[in-house]
Amino acid sequence: MIKLCDINAAAKEKLPPTFTDKSGVGVHYMDAFIKPMNTKLADGTRVSCKRKGLKITLTVGTKKGEGLMRRLTVSRDPVVMLKAAIEEAAKAAGLEIQLTDTEILVTPPPAPAPAAPVIA
Repeated sequence: MIKLCDINAAAKEKLPPTFTDKSGVGVHYMDAFIKPMNTKLADGTRVSCKRKGLKITLTVGTKKGEGLMRRLTVSRDPVVMLKAAIEEAAKAAGLEIQLTDTEILVTPPPAPAPAAPVIA
């Protein structure tokens, strides 16, 4: 696993009840948390993580997966809900992701195999 990014410590300040959030799921926290995930890996692979409504979309290179914030089945806590949604998106993309207290680690997708030469 390689380091994707550091976790934005300031994101916790956007959790309810200290931060006004009418969504009920902590969307301001989620947006602040996933923003540093939009980067490039050391090998140049582009990583993108976006939220649209209750859906998280994680893209690493050509691999793409989606996860949902599930308030009823996972937890009412936005921190737990977001972690589960990111892990679900990574699994759907065929990737492994690990969220520690300070950083996010990811297993990059394997490099595409070189094309076989065409002999005519």
